[in-house]
Amino acid sequence: MLIYKIFRAPEWQALVTDGQTGGAPVDLADGYIHFSTAQQASETARKHFSGVSDLILAAVTAETLGDALIWEVSRGGAEFPHLYRALRIEDVAWHAPLPLLEGSHQFPDSMTDDPAGPGPDGDAHP
Repeated sequence: MLIYKIFRAPEWQALVTDGQTGGAPVDLADGYIHFSTAQQASETARKHFSGVSDLILAAVTAETLGDALIWEVSRGGAEFPHLYRALRIEDVAWHAPLPLLEGSHQFPDSMTDDPAGPGPDGDAHP
């Protein structure tokens, strides 16, 4: 299944430049990298990135992260994926801008939990 991480532009650029990241300041403080499912991502954006532009949405295939990915109860009693290791650029299946239009983040219509399903441009991504 695909899980998603929302990055601020400088955080994304650091991942691209360095090849790995411990995440945003909140991730570093908590000791793990916060991810969301497709169903959780829009609420995550509203709660933690309200009004923030220049975001990048990264999709990661959960199964490739191994035992370092742990599902834990968080917001509203729902289980969220938490990564207890650095995220490597090669872990990212695809990424896309997450535009802010009229105060709301616009997620790809084709966003899915299925790693074999469409990516941000509507085409299937291996």
